[in-house]
Amino acid sequence: MQISFWGQTLPQLQQFFAARGENPAKAALVYESIYRRGQRDFAALIWLKEPLRRALDEHFSLALPQVIARVDDGESSKFLLRLADGHAVEAVLMRRRYGIFLCLSTQVGCNMACAFCESGRQKKQRDLTAAEMLAQVLAVEEASGEKVTNLVLMGIGEPFDNYANTCDFLDIITAPEGLNLGPRHITVSTCGLPQQIRAFARRPRPTNLAISLHAPNDALRQQLMPIGRAYPLAQLLEALHEYADSTGQKLLIEYVMLQEVNDGAEQALELAQLLRGLPCTVNLIPYNETAHLQFSRSSKERTMHFYDLLKQQGMSVTLRKELGAEAKAACGQLRAEILSQPPEQS
Repeated sequence: MQISFWGQTLPQLQQFFAARGENPAKAALVYESIYRRGQRDFAALIWLKEPLRRALDEHFSLALPQVIARVDDGESSKFLLRLADGHAVEAVLMRRRYGIFLCLSTQVGCNMACAFCESGRQKKQRDLTAAEMLAQVLAVEEASGEKVTNLVLMGIGEPFDNYANTCDFLDIITAPEGLNLGPRHITVSTCGLPQQIRAFARRPRPTNLAISLHAPNDALRQQLMPIGRAYPLAQLLEALHEYADSTGQKLLIEYVMLQEVNDGAEQALELAQLLRGLPCTVNLIPYNETAHLQFSRSSKERTMHFYDLLKQQGMSVTLRKELGAEAKAACGQLRAEILSQPPEQS
């Protein structure tokens, strides 16, 4: 039975060569041909002996997910991708002045059940493998004809609820012989699992880390994000301070703006107090509304007042440019719409 080539680290491919009496150094050349030169057929690697090419072809699959839906709005494109077992996940390509960003999924569905998130309605069915994460990148690049320069693990699923596969994916995509994407061009977003945050800090090449916070106190956060009941803010903040001290990296605090839910002046001041002393930037995010959830986007006036209050408190704060409303770019929106449609009658 074939396994996906996209899940192979370079050391694993070297072992494959060594087990067949071949020079393991050839593995790096195969990596380069597949990833850097876009080769999609082992038979074309004519500098390898024919039996070895055949062994590669018999053992590894180079198949990519099928694009089953695509929605564009010019600045962003959302892709619904069908995996080999029939499950579907989303990836969103975002075109910005300073690069081409891809937001990808790490699970089929999500168990975090955040009240404002479309993915939260779609219970987790399984984790994605490292191969399936990488295949999203390649499938979108082939479908769009654009080269991804930055990655955000912020699609369907919680990356740290799929920690081992997420780390394997990061090792593969940053391998110099492979796609060679710099860790500083990758952001992993988590709703806040302290144990995994501490483990992530010990990785040799840490990426950027973003924390989905969305509330300045435990009572509100537990209403919006059930994970807050397991890990109160005190535990989360302790892990974040340890992460910052260990890595020397600045954290990104994500805060989705929900009209008259978490966007008041008192909450802005409370948030500034909560984060005081933590090296971080607060990113205020316009909410992408969905018909299935009863939350509204904060008005421009409330958002800017919140922004100004954080600035006055000495916080580093940014306002995310709205991207993807027309492309249904909020996590899970396109998947929910497609899967909710009745099957076509034959």
